[in-house]
Amino acid sequence: QVQLVESGGGLVQAGGSLRLSCAASGRTFSSNAMGWFRQAPGKEREFVAAISSSGANKYYADSVKGRFAISRDNAKSTGYLQMNGLKPEDTAVYYCASERKSGSTWGTLNIDFNSWGQGTQVTVSS
Repeated sequence: QVQLVESGGGLVQAGGSLRLSCAASGRTFSSNAMGWFRQAPGKEREFVAAISSSGANKYYADSVKGRFAISRDNAKSTGYLQMNGLKPEDTAVYYCASERKSGSTWGTLNIDFNSWGQGTQVTVSS
């Protein structure tokens, strides 16, 4: 199982930007899709974005489309989430995940993964 560690969260004003990183250990990172999710206080975890193992295919939740960009550098075993035009409603703990679960469907909001990071807090002030 791959180990994942997120970083890059923080406090930012509305309209600002942050880039989250997800550092992976283990040899399987480059052969697996990865995703970003978030969970706001009192809410369920929600899908944000996903990227295929090669980086060629990506998709996003409608709420972040056009503002967030997912990418990865397999040589560095690191995934990224560039967040621009941040809004107060983007405030949440952000998690990266890898190793898509068997039976979990690519291209849907219900995609799920076996390995998860500990999360990084993103707070957007108005």
